[in-house]
Amino acid sequence: MNTPLFSATNLKKNFGGIAAVDDVSLSIQTGQVIGLIGPNGAGKTTCFNLITGLYTPDVGLFAFKGKTYNPASPHHVAQMGLARTFQNIRLFKSMTALENVAVGMHSKTSQGVFGAVLRTPAQRREEEQVRQRALHWLHYVGIGAYSNHLAGQLSYGDQRRLEIARALASEPALLALDEPAAGMNATEKLKLRELLLQIRQDGKSILLIEHDVKLVMGICDEVTVLDYGKIIAQGTPAQVQQSPAVIEAYLGGLHHA
Repeated sequence: MNTPLFSATNLKKNFGGIAAVDDVSLSIQTGQVIGLIGPNGAGKTTCFNLITGLYTPDVGLFAFKGKTYNPASPHHVAQMGLARTFQNIRLFKSMTALENVAVGMHSKTSQGVFGAVLRTPAQRREEEQVRQRALHWLHYVGIGAYSNHLAGQLSYGDQRRLEIARALASEPALLALDEPAAGMNATEKLKLRELLLQIRQDGKSILLIEHDVKLVMGICDEVTVLDYGKIIAQGTPAQVQQSPAVIEAYLGGLHHA
């Protein structure tokens, strides 16, 4: 098998003596969509935060593009090529959609997002390039018509798509999405599914935390299921859905909710 784009091995994280993540390992190949699911309190968000540099693991090894790395901070992880979104939308509500995406490109520019007050010709050219790339990503996620709208005035579903556009603007190899379908209606979820499939088709990998089991099982190549910080199942969607442990701990609970 090819070297994974990303791997996490034997991750452990305790809070106050309680194991939030206990010996979790997973890997992602280029172009794969990997799901991470589990009931509330299962440890998936903690695992996600370990991978993206918000938390430091007590134990565990990480590798990205064949090289080991220490997720010292979200900024460090982003510079390597791993971008994330958050469960709670974190946009600059008083900035336009285009400006929000431009912020996501700061690590790729030499002069910052929009340069200084007195800009050189080179800075102005770079600023225009940033604007054009930001507009490209807005069109990519389907909200190009709203480029000059304030982020806070967009619908909830469009704000979610804007977050994804901002993450994509950093040109990551791996996109980590924290419950992107949360709060979406059925139509918005269908559009999200189409977008995620397009992202995969364009060669990017996705790590997906999501409560919508139907969405996860419909687009993921493999799924890891956590319960009480431990992996209880790992495999294809079909394999995971047939696991008695998953049915009891998670899927079965949803069916009887």
